[in-house]
Amino acid sequence: MSDIHGVLLDLATIDRDDLDLGRLRAVCPHWNFHDRSAPTETLERIRDAHIVVSNKVLLDRATLAGAPNLKLICIAATGTNNVDLEAAAEMGVAVCNVVRYGTPSVVQHVFGMMLALTTKLFDYRDAVNTGGWQKSEQFCLLDFPIRELAGRKLGIIGYGELGQAVGKVAEAFGMELLIAQRPGGAERPGRVPLRELLPQVDVLSLHCPLTDTTRNLIGEAELALMRRDALLINTARGGIVDEQALAEALRAGDLGGAGIDVLAQEPPVDGSPLLEPGIPNLIVTPHVAWASRESRQRLLDEVALNIEAFLEGRERNPV
Repeated sequence: MSDIHGVLLDLATIDRDDLDLGRLRAVCPHWNFHDRSAPTETLERIRDAHIVVSNKVLLDRATLAGAPNLKLICIAATGTNNVDLEAAAEMGVAVCNVVRYGTPSVVQHVFGMMLALTTKLFDYRDAVNTGGWQKSEQFCLLDFPIRELAGRKLGIIGYGELGQAVGKVAEAFGMELLIAQRPGGAERPGRVPLRELLPQVDVLSLHCPLTDTTRNLIGEAELALMRRDALLINTARGGIVDEQALAEALRAGDLGGAGIDVLAQEPPVDGSPLLEPGIPNLIVTPHVAWASRESRQRLLDEVALNIEAFLEGRERNPV
């Protein structure tokens, strides 16, 4: 135990100097923490490591081959696409991830966007900031139509941990739930085929992974099936939604609004159709639905528990 060497490759993607790293430090005697690791730096940084923690840094076959002492990779996330799992298995390197750490944060973000769009929160804020209320002839402005969530139908694609948690809160708001039969997924009782679900829902919330069967799952044809006043919320993965099709639907008034926390390219250094000016009823946030301080603390603590279990000869959250 005393000679175990750990490396965390991208701490700045999790910690903004507001978290307690005590539990993580205690589980391994020797740590090298790096805020970020460029592809050209990764191999040198993990060359002598026994344990590597990575949130988004790519660990491909060639990189893993250059780390002969490596025994454990802890992915500081749920998704595993940044690690070559086949190569790790061939080299006898265990891989684990973290699940269920961000549920409360994601759920409140979903409803934050849903409520902001439903209550026209930003329209009314801007009206006050530009003097519209001050010039009003009556005590309140009624310039932007406000709706209620109660009695409206919420469609959920991806009814796992996050989808179920969103559904539970939706029921507290008095919403009716419709669960989609996800294309490519096993058929389950009570699930509604997507093309039947889309015309019925007032709000559609996405919580499925990005796979070959879900890429561009919501495109021009699917948006055309939705009600003109419906809302689309995506806190899952950017590639699930055709960004150009969504931008055009919003501009044309064919969709009531959208709350988007994820884009196909992150960060969007090449731009995105959804970042162009003048798109109405659109909220875009920079992949922060998961990022409450409490969520990020749980994430680091779960990584520490995974390492502790491994060092004790137990499997915890293996992938």
